[in-house]
Amino acid sequence: MYQRSFDHWVSSSSAKYSEGDHVWLLDKTKRQGDVPIGAVVKLSDSGQVKVTDDSGKDHWLKTPLTNIRIMHPTSVNGVQDMIRLGDLNEHGILRNLLIRYNDDMIYTYTGSILVAVNPYRDLPLYEKDSIDRYTDRKIGDLPPHIFAIADNAYANMLKNKSNQCVIVSGESGAGKTESTKHVMQYLAATSGQRSWIEQQILEANPILEAFGNAKTIRNDNSSRFGKFIEIRFSSSGIIQSAKIDQYLLEKSRLVYQSPDERNYHIFYCMLAGMTREWKVKLGLGQPSEYINLTQDNINRAESNSCFARGLGSCLQCAGRNDKAEWTEILNGMKVLDFSNNEIYEIQRLLAAILHTGNLRFKETLINNLDAVEFVHTSELKMTSELFGVNDQAFARALTQKTLRTRGEVVTSPMSLNQANDVKDACIKGVYGHLFVWIVDKINSAINRDTKKKDRKGFHSIGLLDIFGFENFDHNSFEQLCINFANENLQQFFVRHVFKLEQEEYNIEAISWQHISFKDNQDVLNMMSAEQMNIFALINEEAVFPRGTDRTLLDKLTHHHAANKLFIRPKTDRDENFGIEHFAGTVQYSVKGFLARNKDTFHMDLLQLIKTSKNNFLKMIFHNDLKEIKVTQKRTNTLVVQFKQSLDSLMRTLSKCQPFFVRCIKPNALKVSKKFNRGLVARQLRYSGMMETIKIRRAGYPIRYTFSEFINRFRVISPGILPADREKNHIDGCKKILERALGSNSDWQIGKTKIFIKDSHDALLDSFRESMLTKSAVIIQRAVRGWFWRLQFLRKRKAVIILQSWWRTIQAKRRFDLIKIGLARLQAVWRGRKLAFDYRFARKRIVLLQSRCRGYMVRREICHRLWAIVTIQSYTRGFIARRELRHLRKIKRVKKLPKSQQKAALLQLEEEETDYRKKLRENNKIVSDAERRKRMSVSSTDDSAMVDKMFGYLELEETASNIDGFDTSIPKLEEEDDISEYTFSKFAATYFQSTHVIHHVRKEIKIPLLLHENDGDKMAALAVWLTILRFMGDLPEPKPKEDINKMDTKPVMTKIYDTLGRTYKSKKQIEDKFNTKSKRRLASTKKEVDLNDFEETVETNRRSCRQTEKRRRL
Repeated sequence: MYQRSFDHWVSSSSAKYSEGDHVWLLDKTKRQGDVPIGAVVKLSDSGQVKVTDDSGKDHWLKTPLTNIRIMHPTSVNGVQDMIRLGDLNEHGILRNLLIRYNDDMIYTYTGSILVAVNPYRDLPLYEKDSIDRYTDRKIGDLPPHIFAIADNAYANMLKNKSNQCVIVSGESGAGKTESTKHVMQYLAATSGQRSWIEQQILEANPILEAFGNAKTIRNDNSSRFGKFIEIRFSSSGIIQSAKIDQYLLEKSRLVYQSPDERNYHIFYCMLAGMTREWKVKLGLGQPSEYINLTQDNINRAESNSCFARGLGSCLQCAGRNDKAEWTEILNGMKVLDFSNNEIYEIQRLLAAILHTGNLRFKETLINNLDAVEFVHTSELKMTSELFGVNDQAFARALTQKTLRTRGEVVTSPMSLNQANDVKDACIKGVYGHLFVWIVDKINSAINRDTKKKDRKGFHSIGLLDIFGFENFDHNSFEQLCINFANENLQQFFVRHVFKLEQEEYNIEAISWQHISFKDNQDVLNMMSAEQMNIFALINEEAVFPRGTDRTLLDKLTHHHAANKLFIRPKTDRDENFGIEHFAGTVQYSVKGFLARNKDTFHMDLLQLIKTSKNNFLKMIFHNDLKEIKVTQKRTNTLVVQFKQSLDSLMRTLSKCQPFFVRCIKPNALKVSKKFNRGLVARQLRYSGMMETIKIRRAGYPIRYTFSEFINRFRVISPGILPADREKNHIDGCKKILERALGSNSDWQIGKTKIFIKDSHDALLDSFRESMLTKSAVIIQRAVRGWFWRLQFLRKRKAVIILQSWWRTIQAKRRFDLIKIGLARLQAVWRGRKLAFDYRFARKRIVLLQSRCRGYMVRREICHRLWAIVTIQSYTRGFIARRELRHLRKIKRVKKLPKSQQKAALLQLEEEETDYRKKLRENNKIVSDAERRKRMSVSSTDDSAMVDKMFGYLELEETASNIDGFDTSIPKLEEEDDISEYTFSKFAATYFQSTHVIHHVRKEIKIPLLLHENDGDKMAALAVWLTILRFMGDLPEPKPKEDINKMDTKPVMTKIYDTLGRTYKSKKQIEDKFNTKSKRRLASTKKEVDLNDFEETVETNRRSCRQTEKRRRL
């Protein structure tokens, strides 16, 4: 209602415009393809209106203003979702994209479809903060972003337990590859694991881009192959593995590039980043040296200047650093488990491909037949060495062909064109097989769940990054296949957005007004579905022996000339035909169609590879080498292979829930901030964006079955039972919708499903989440109350148990304390009783001991008195007998003559004198021994007294002595036993002078022990010096000069050398030693008897003195 009144007002010619109003400038000429442009009124006066359009141009308009129309408010500043546009037309959509593009808002929604305009520069939209901001958010909650599409695909996969896919489409250079990388970046980050598999998936992109992307006229990083990346997730949303499928690599680029285009990136990256040593090893140089890299002679100088700066062969490829990308490629290969040998073999084959491209032929005649020969053989030898084949065999494979017929082998020379074709086929075959092997190697690293049982419970998100629609000045077989793939993707989009949706509306019998749309099914039928379709004719002509490109064109014209979608050649010599695609008319040159469709690898080259020493080369041709037979087996053409892989892709996509991303190229110059309205309008038209907005605006993209809707949203309306228990599903659904959305909202109920809009679904989800949150709070409150009550009861029970145990322990402690006290009391009482008994018994025992000891002492004294008397009698008898003998000798002398009496008397006197002298010496010796023994006895007595002072009987003896009673039993003295002495006692008893037990580090003048012989003294001092020298306390004597001379010095001489400072001469020492020795020998016999006697006398005297002393005490 509002829209109709607004349109009526703006169409009135009497409307007045004021300054600042936004208007539409309608096209006066009504040229086909022109789109009205927006403008703002700058001046409105005197019947003229000055406006400035969106491109900045000023216009003066005169009344009546028939070519101007007021702009809807939603088109002034633009909207995030184009479904909300008031001006629902082409110029409204175009201006909305322009406004947002100028403000660096490159993303715009069309319902759940994302429109992305390539900015041709880096924008700060893909940081970690952006990923976090768009996580777990619905489409429309935040400004449009590629991350929102990725997040919704991820959320739907987890919620619905179904596979999802993100289809990125658009023309070449629209930004499909970058959009795909951003989706992969988000999925890798949102899985939350930071695992190795995520890093491997991200590292696969630089490698695939290097080997499969190239610079074209319209795109600096154009994908020259299609890839479908299937990322598999576990039930918890964690990335488990991935798989990459590749489609139709453009091999013709390897041998030919149009002006301002490049070969594949990998060649320029390798030449820019490889070290000089590796280049010498592989025979590589600058890009300008290779024909297949610099066919653009116009830009060859610029290419060399870029190479000199380390940027590779740029060829006006701005924003690329080939040297840095080479390092990134090598790092990615290591992450993806490429071995160093595999990396080297890849470089080796790439170098061989470059050298093969430089092989040149010249025509010659051999046996009157056209033949070719090499212009130079230097490249041939290097190429043969890199391929690991014989150079002569390689030359024959490139210049001769072998035919096998009925068992015979015929060899014939090739023409110049044939040789060049075989050379190009060799390059394309080796690179194609290498590319397939690299993709398989990447899959072996990232595809870890190859078994079906491992994939159970997994769901996937597929990312389709395929070549965009192409329309060049010269379009060949590859462009036909690329555009056919885009036709299939457009049909997939049309089928999901228009066909299936409107068919379902009709089946469910809801109120719906049909929306017309552009259907490209007729193009697909003409190309691949009809009986004599274009691809069938191409395949048939390629198999036909005499088929040529011209005969192919004639057949195409014959069968499809009546089709309005087929544009026939203008003349009979024209080699071009056209097809009316969904994106516009494209003219194709039929030249080379059949050769490229066959895509055959020369049999002689396969035989040559079979003999190669390069195992890596044979490995990538493994399947082809197995099929070599005597009769050549017919293989599928490229068209058949491409259709089979494309059909498999479409079947995979049909099993997924799709999310569409439409990439728009703002200009053909690849520059930022330039918006080509005509180019963008054309892309919007063929993509069906206008119809998409209409159907998204009027349609119901969200639909649920009754049971699904009730089970999901019944929490919004309390009282509704689950679907399996609810009797009337329709009434239940109506109650939920009326409660949440109201009865006047735009929703419909079909036969089996509920149809609602995106905004309604978001609103229902918000209501559901709020109710679930409220219910969860109630449940949490009840559960927490129950939980804490349970915790309280458990703690209370535990506290009671602890109290009981504690009280028991306290009672046990008090009981043990009382028990210990009673035990101590008993011990004290028993101790006192035992002490009393002990003292009573001890008193009687002491009395008994005193009596016994008195008896024993008296008996001992009597025995000793008897012994003394006996000894005295014997001694007096001995003295008397000796006097008698002396008197008898005198008597005998007196009987001698007087002359002899004097001599005999002198002799008697001398004998008496000698006897007395010996007696005095013996007495002295005995007295010294007695003195030493007495000292030892006194020391022993003191030690014994200390050791025995705590003894039982000693205490009694002490008490007895104090009382004045001598009850000790006298004992006879025994010889000292030094084995019972400790060393300290021994030192105190026997060491001489001031010597102590401690060791001193200096010479001593007196030996430690007493020695009667001076020689023993000297020997002891010599031993002491030897010990000091051994311990290092004294220096060693100087060594002898002649160590070999026999040592004949006597021992005493050595002792004198050691102790030479004490005695003046060695003779003095020897005389003294010998003299004393002789004296000892002479007097030994005479002293024996006297010593025995005097020892006995001295023992008796000492015993008597001790007895007398005890009596006095």
